[in-house]
Amino acid sequence: MSTPDANPTPDLPTRGPASGFTSEPTRADPPHAATAGFGRDADAIVVGARCAGSAAAIAMARAGRRVIALDAVRFPSTTVSTHLLFAGGVAELSRLGALDRVEALGAPHHDDAYIELPDGRARGTYSPVDGIAYGMCVRRSGLDQALVDTARAAGAEVREGARVTGLVWSGDRVTGVHVEERGAASYTLRAPLVVGADGRRSLIAREVGAGKPHTTNVNQRACYYAYYDDPRTEWRGTAAMWRTGRELGTAFPCDGGLTLVLLMPPRERADAFRPGLEGEYDRTLTLLPGLADRLAGCTRTTKIVQATDLPSYFRHSTGPGWALAGDAGHFKDPVTAQGIRDALRFGRLLGEAVAPVLDTPTRLDAATASWEHRRDHECRETYHWTNILARSTAVSPLEETLMRSMATRPEGSRPLLDVYSRIRKPSELLTPRVLATLLARTLTHPGVDRTAVLRTALTEARSRLATHRSLRRR
Repeated sequence: MSTPDANPTPDLPTRGPASGFTSEPTRADPPHAATAGFGRDADAIVVGARCAGSAAAIAMARAGRRVIALDAVRFPSTTVSTHLLFAGGVAELSRLGALDRVEALGAPHHDDAYIELPDGRARGTYSPVDGIAYGMCVRRSGLDQALVDTARAAGAEVREGARVTGLVWSGDRVTGVHVEERGAASYTLRAPLVVGADGRRSLIAREVGAGKPHTTNVNQRACYYAYYDDPRTEWRGTAAMWRTGRELGTAFPCDGGLTLVLLMPPRERADAFRPGLEGEYDRTLTLLPGLADRLAGCTRTTKIVQATDLPSYFRHSTGPGWALAGDAGHFKDPVTAQGIRDALRFGRLLGEAVAPVLDTPTRLDAATASWEHRRDHECRETYHWTNILARSTAVSPLEETLMRSMATRPEGSRPLLDVYSRIRKPSELLTPRVLATLLARTLTHPGVDRTAVLRTALTEARSRLATHRSLRRR
């Protein structure tokens, strides 16, 4: 079988869609850049070694491929993330062989989840996913280190403190990357495939001309979170969410005896946080009495992390010699906590799809295109559902009725948790028949504003119709 760039000429010009023609500098190989075959340094190069990048590297290395993963940071290293995993996400860690390392960090199992609205609350346990019936919240410094260690154990080479500055091109095909490391000469690596797993502000996406999403939705909520020292042992096994009016807050017990407390106020209130972040954070807690009660006896021990610009999107994510994994290619609003699960799953599936065909460019391109289609197909309905939940509207009477209904069932909120774990589609939870039943019950509830309820129902119907049409177009 032939390989791309079988006999490269270092002084030939290379071309990229954004940069035009450039002359490639003569490469100064660092001591650890051994050449694996003619014209390639690896079978695949992964840019970014966090969740998606490590997952892709693990899958390819397990298949016997030589993988080099590059990351600008040195691990352990944190990143902005609410890092909640439902049972489906924990199952993805298990499939990668990383769960034992993650469990060793000491994060408690979330055996159930609690949701509280002003006039309705529900609690439920998880349906098993591959035998796993619990969630976890693991701080990113430990989680990402565990994934990097798993990638190395699988046979991947992970280079830390290695910053990719650009791509190498052969015609319209990506054939490698340019790398800088502190205290060392810059160098070039070549491989049949470059995976961009370098986050929302992906350099690889920009370099291949895919930086602008083809589908996007502006976020209506901002994110502010901090960690609390949490002595409330009765809550250690419960992930919880509270909503009052337009406010939303959560408490997720995590490793280190801490609890992650996330507030997601309407985005237009971000101006109020800028002059006095801590004061406005504390004031917002008072708007969520249930969450404030949950934190009684707890002490905030870290600074408050903020993120206000979080649009959801899909980017075109594959092309000749390249693919975008994780947030580099697709991102959903954090309100449904699906990012890590999807990064792990589709990073792994990408690695599994390309490993057998890395020596044949046409088959490689077909495999990456098929992988992108699968990712979009599996994620699209959850993407639309997330955008609906991320609206900064006040709690509606329909939502209150749904919570009261779940509270009376033996399984509680388990059907909703199945949606978060991705073993049930949103449309399978809230079918037209279920929505009609909720509407009828809401209209008969004492003191309800029927006009407002009907207006909300009409808005919901329009949103779901638009989602249905979008799914049918794809």
